[in-house]
Amino acid sequence: MKLSKVFTDGAFKNNPVFIQLIGLCSVLAITNNITNSLAMGMAVTFVMMMSNGVVSILRNVIPDKIRIPCFIVVIATFVTVVQMILQAYSPTIYNALGIFLPLIVVNCAILGEAEGFAYKNKLVPSLVDGIGAGIGYTIAVLSMGFFRELLGYGTLFDKQILPEAFPGIGLMGAPAGAFILLGFLIAGYRRILSRRAD
Repeated sequence: MKLSKVFTDGAFKNNPVFIQLIGLCSVLAITNNITNSLAMGMAVTFVMMMSNGVVSILRNVIPDKIRIPCFIVVIATFVTVVQMILQAYSPTIYNALGIFLPLIVVNCAILGEAEGFAYKNKLVPSLVDGIGAGIGYTIAVLSMGFFRELLGYGTLFDKQILPEAFPGIGLMGAPAGAFILLGFLIAGYRRILSRRAD
């Protein structure tokens, strides 16, 4: 199994957000600025990589009938670690991510990688797949955060980018704007992939 293919499949070809359309709740909720998007992307990447690794190590020990609850316990352990680190070292981001941080536990993207890949493969490919899928998720949330913050507020990382006279597109800060933007990003992403396949 080629590790580069495992990585590119997870990050681009089977991007959890733009291709598989899973894990969208947090993508739509926390991407109103790029800082929150980056923090959530890093948290999901860490949890995905670590949980994939542990699931892969334990795949021959976990009984098939209770594999999903076992996956959730593994994922919840790493989410708790992330929560504790953010609460201790970055309370602002911890508060900004709010309920969506503990909800990483039931993020379909992470459960999907654990079930679809890590439970069937060895440790190193599982870690690479977790990193790839996490980066794919991060690309999606950063794209959303970039456009929503820039068009909604004229800022990036809370620094004024567009002229202060720019009124901002209020819709970009609202959930409806997130849905519309996500639709455009999915269409654009799939168009790029189809052109590269030709």
